Amino acid sequence: MAETPLSDPDAIIAPCTSAGNGSTGAATCTEPSTITILGATGDLTARKLMPALFNLYRIGSLPEAFAIVGCGRTHLTDETFRERMGKALSDSGGSAGAETAPFLKHLYYQPLQYDVPADFEALADTLREIDQRHKTRGNRIFYFALPPTLYMSVARMLGQAGLAEEGSGGSGWSRLVIEKPFGRDLQSAIELDGGIHTYFREHQVFRIDHYLAKETVQNVLMFRFANAIFEPVWNRQYIASVRISATERLGVEHRAGYYEQAGVVRDMFQNHMMQLLSLTAMEPPAVFKAERVRDEKIKVYRALRPFPVDRLDANLVLGQYTAGAIDGRGVPGYREEPGVTPDSVTPTYAMMKLYLDNWRWQGVPFYLVSGKRLTEKRTEIDIHFRPVPHSMFRNVLGTDILANRLILGIYPEEKIALTFQTKSPGARVRLRTVTMDFHYHENTQGVLLDAYEKVLLDGMVGDQTLFWRQDSVETCWAFLTPILEACETCGDRADLLHFYPAGSDGPEAAARL
Repeated sequence: MAETPLSDPDAIIAPCTSAGNGSTGAATCTEPSTITILGATGDLTARKLMPALFNLYRIGSLPEAFAIVGCGRTHLTDETFRERMGKALSDSGGSAGAETAPFLKHLYYQPLQYDVPADFEALADTLREIDQRHKTRGNRIFYFALPPTLYMSVARMLGQAGLAEEGSGGSGWSRLVIEKPFGRDLQSAIELDGGIHTYFREHQVFRIDHYLAKETVQNVLMFRFANAIFEPVWNRQYIASVRISATERLGVEHRAGYYEQAGVVRDMFQNHMMQLLSLTAMEPPAVFKAERVRDEKIKVYRALRPFPVDRLDANLVLGQYTAGAIDGRGVPGYREEPGVTPDSVTPTYAMMKLYLDNWRWQGVPFYLVSGKRLTEKRTEIDIHFRPVPHSMFRNVLGTDILANRLILGIYPEEKIALTFQTKSPGARVRLRTVTMDFHYHENTQGVLLDAYEKVLLDGMVGDQTLFWRQDSVETCWAFLTPILEACETCGDRADLLHFYPAGSDGPEAAARL
């Protein structure tokens, strides 16, 4: 296959076909590849990655020539690793009888201490041997199922072992897939990027945001730019406000060690919420290609009005859940969770009001909301249109006419709902609000991929459309870092941190904002 010039921002990715191990018609990457999972003995691999890879294999979306190499500090043999992963597939409900054993034969294990250069040299030798055995042509993905503190050092170790090289010495392409968070503020994000780019170039780095891999998130662009009836009203003249919500019923669970250092703004806003904002507000790219889409996203982030950190209480509400009830079952407050300090001021809820200073959205408030231990788990984009400019029915109705509302449901209701006014049946002139609903999976044909399956497949294909680009990472951190610094230097946050009982809708102060 001829090498595509790396300088071309719209470089054509490896073609995919519908041929493969199965007959479902799912896309199959035609290029052989080896997927190396660093941190393969952890929970993420067992619960998410291996079931996703197995399902891609089962539906025929993996190349015929592939191998999966697990790496971790625990000393395991290939056979022991295969047994563990077989059990993980069974526990996840993904085991599929006769297909499981052939899949597991593609699995290998390499013990790896993440600070020992000799171990990475041994990994390089193992990968070269597997390339020969499975005919994978030196095409490699390195998936970091690791703590974020290891990202920089492990990327450098891989580079020093020659595993970042492409197109020389028998190697094919080499790609790095990393989980969030991408730093904890602007400076750390820049340092992390510099460390990774010591050996890996930008086209090799795939920064995951699982929200982008959700079908209904991807559908936002299709809905906006494939329907002529919505684009003309998608602006400040017709839209009064936008609310983007991602709420959870779960508490901090087993993530207290991470969450105490992060809080809701770092955990959700720098990545998921900003991506949903960009999809809602971006301009249409001239063509649907990875770099063109990401060019339009960065324009949204650059248009963010600097946050008024001297008036935080007028634009930001932070909260922390206290003891309450979920489904009638008592649950502890955040400060009572294992691993949380008794006087913690880490926020578990945030509502942020922000503005975009550009032609399309000038003056339209965007409300970003995310929190834990709330009434329901829900992710949606809620568009509130302006009311009619003049009501000819005011002498008859005696009430205001409710404005139209458009809801793009992402989870759990994967739908699009549009509310509008009609006449209520009867002799009197009355209005009623009705809703047109579209449920995303109605009359669906073909294979549906979950977020991890989509992420892994795009990584093999080389499509970066649904992954973060570093300039967007840094621009979002540049916006959020002053907010974080202002919050983290305001003593006990008595004026900012509002407590709310678990199972509620959040702090009362959020309604006022």
